[in-house]
Amino acid sequence: MGMSTLKLLKYVLFFFNLLFWFCGCCILGFGIYLLVHNNLGVLFHKLPFLTLGNVLIIVGTIIMVVAFLGCMGSIKENKCLLMSFFVLLLIILLAEVTLAILLFLYEQKLHNYVADGLTESIQRYYSDNSTRAAWDSIQSFLHCCGVNGTNDWIHGPPASCPQGQQIQGCYTKAQLWFHSNFLYIGIITICVCVIQVLGMSFALTLNCQIDKTSQALGL
Repeated sequence: MGMSTLKLLKYVLFFFNLLFWFCGCCILGFGIYLLVHNNLGVLFHKLPFLTLGNVLIIVGTIIMVVAFLGCMGSIKENKCLLMSFFVLLLIILLAEVTLAILLFLYEQKLHNYVADGLTESIQRYYSDNSTRAAWDSIQSFLHCCGVNGTNDWIHGPPASCPQGQQIQGCYTKAQLWFHSNFLYIGIITICVCVIQVLGMSFALTLNCQIDKTSQALGL
């Protein structure tokens, strides 16, 4: 019974992490594509590294590393790799919880920081090609104009702004989208946390099962 349980846990954890490893590869590849083509440019000049491409590369790399440890630790029944997988998942989970608490506590400050950063970037639109590319991409994709509306453009809205009288600002539209989809975002966040907890549980259980099997075989 111990051996069958060990095999079941091993392959469940292996395929579980293999799926996430492929997801990490896709995210990493898309991030590299965005970084190479630089279609979105830079919006926040105080944080020039904070681009969608860089964020996707970091997230994709972390997912690939963690999933690789899970895959190899489970299929090789290596306790060291399994515990490394568990510790990394625990660190990521704690970081997510900490980030959520900080976002809740400093929501207004973050709101002001983002609004000020976007307003400042508008002033660089005609002098910085990267900023122009970023605003043109966002306004075309979201069908919005400026931070809060067309009045943000002192010299008149650029060609990437959609035509019309009731055009919303990009930050305003993003906020409305977030609030209208808050339930779905919360559900996805909870599902991600549950998956992480399950991964940690499987890793610990498999680790304990390896010990029991080794003792039963007299190793």
